[in-house]
Amino acid sequence: MKLYDYILSPSCYKVRLMAALTGVKLDLRPVDFHPGAEHRGPELLALNPAGSIPILEDGDLILTESSAILVYLAAKAAPEWLGSGKAEEAARVQQWLSFSGRLTASLGGARLHEMLLRPGDIGALQAQGIATLRELEAGLIEQGLRGMRFLASDRPTIADIACFPYVALAPDGGVTLDAYPAIRLWSRALRALDRFIEMPGIHRLHELKPEPQIEPGEA
Repeated sequence: MKLYDYILSPSCYKVRLMAALTGVKLDLRPVDFHPGAEHRGPELLALNPAGSIPILEDGDLILTESSAILVYLAAKAAPEWLGSGKAEEAARVQQWLSFSGRLTASLGGARLHEMLLRPGDIGALQAQGIATLRELEAGLIEQGLRGMRFLASDRPTIADIACFPYVALAPDGGVTLDAYPAIRLWSRALRALDRFIEMPGIHRLHELKPEPQIEPGEA
């Protein structure tokens, strides 16, 4: 499989991470996203008229949406990442896959504005990002009450991989994660997975500062 890839793209990182976790070997084809805008050149527009990356080629198959690529990799190599197949869990997976698009638009938009000077209303993007983080925090707290550490199940699924990168990189767009303990613990659980790989700005578990311990009786 060939992945048209940009090392700083969280959406491309989702695919690289999923491949690593499932043991899929990818042939990485670097794309000069910035400043070259190669993704909008004739070669890549012929593959993806939307002018975006990642793009995955597997023989005659071309996939251009990161969530679809996650589904494809899991289905081919590790179906357990799709969930148990039970109706409730399958619905949760799909719901969080859709939610990940809002993370991309808000937190991702703020990150592009701050790092690549992409035009946009940074205040509105950050406010939307905070709203999505609050929603994610509430979802993880509800899952915790069910005895589950991950978004759709008691084990990680493609839903977690779809949401993780833009959340982990939220500070690049000026949005702190300090107010979201459930998100930070979820992030640590994902970083602790066997075969986890990093990207610039997303570190391995041992490189993170420990979470503060609250003593009994402290607020």
